[in-house]
Amino acid sequence: MNVVIDTSIWSEYFRRKESNSSKKIKILKELILQGRAVLPGIVKQELLSGIKEVKQFKKLDLALSGFTPLLATNNDHIQAAKYFNTCRLKGIQGSFSDFLICSQSTCNRMSILTNDKDFNRYSKYLPIKLWNEK
Repeated sequence: MNVVIDTSIWSEYFRRKESNSSKKIKILKELILQGRAVLPGIVKQELLSGIKEVKQFKKLDLALSGFTPLLATNNDHIQAAKYFNTCRLKGIQGSFSDFLICSQSTCNRMSILTNDKDFNRYSKYLPIKLWNEK
């Protein structure tokens, strides 16, 4: 099964030195080697946003170019809005991008690999599956 990789994991992957890799980064590397790591388009946008130096932007864009972004469909956007509304009714706030990631993962029957604790809160009310580190 393919796994949606959240922005928090990619950010850590590109920032960390090899000797300091976390368990989730090791999982990401395995998923990449297996061809199972999925990069949603919104995650690619988040990763590239805010990079001030053109050279650094191009370098990261090139590093991500090996992954065909999972683009959101109309249904993904509608489901993301429903997820936003569901969580909001329960007092859970989240970003539009997080709910789009949740939607894309459920609509494509994939789990999510993340370091972002917000997804744990979402999972109480949404049918998302978080990667289980057995």
